[in-house]
Amino acid sequence: MAHEKYQDLIETLHECMTECNHCYTACFQEEDVKMMADCIQLDRECADICAYFEQALSRDTPFVSELASVCAKICEACGNECKKHEHDHCQRCAEACFKCAEACKTVA
Repeated sequence: MAHEKYQDLIETLHECMTECNHCYTACFQEEDVKMMADCIQLDRECADICAYFEQALSRDTPFVSELASVCAKICEACGNECKKHEHDHCQRCAEACFKCAEACKTVA
């Protein structure tokens, strides 16, 4: 079954989605929220694509390669933005995003 074949990727996607959601929420608590606007937007984009791709894999989507490619691109963009910020939540998010991007590239 597809969900078993992609179990490691599904877990990585879930971890990335969780970190992006945490970063998204934490960014709104920062003193200069306007400075965090790009981070907030990319956190949302990344969490959404990871959640969607996780669901699609669990139902055996025929678009694994295409979704993996898009997901990797968004994860990298989010990771690159997050690593610009010194906040702990941004650094954890960047790490999760880069890990997820690499995992997606292996199936793209």
